[in-house]
Amino acid sequence: MPGERLDAEWVRSWWEQADAALTKLMQSFLPTHGFPPGHNAVMLATDDSHAATSALVDLTPIPSDLTTLYCVISEASLPDVDSGYFIHSPTSVAEHFREYGPAPIDGEWIAPVFASDGGGHLFAIGGGGQVWKASTASFDDCDLVAASLQEFLEQLGRRITNQL
Repeated sequence: MPGERLDAEWVRSWWEQADAALTKLMQSFLPTHGFPPGHNAVMLATDDSHAATSALVDLTPIPSDLTTLYCVISEASLPDVDSGYFIHSPTSVAEHFREYGPAPIDGEWIAPVFASDGGGHLFAIGGGGQVWKASTASFDDCDLVAASLQEFLEQLGRRITNQL
């Protein structure tokens, strides 16, 4: 939904659904796959992650949807969902931004990298809230994967439930 901003209550509801689905997935993982799962979790925000989010905002004008996300969750580690998905902590986002700057996506005034997948592809969120995925380990070639952070999270939630 372009133009609409991410709502913290929606993120909390998404987290509850993802957490419930991950619990079911982890219970069936060993019998289904024949080996134990890794640590799969979406972690709720803490006082430390809130402080890290404030430091990130001081470092760069991050899109408001990313700030909203980090008000509710601090990060996600989903190594057993498809090839793996990871929402980076605000500390990691700040470290990456300090080292590499924003992702160089044409038409985006700022695009911090906030997530990755198990294949080494990076995800960045542009100033307009769109989510981009690098086709390689850099953003020389990237694709629009979601019109908003909410759409990106919805896609991720479907990936979790599709494995049940």
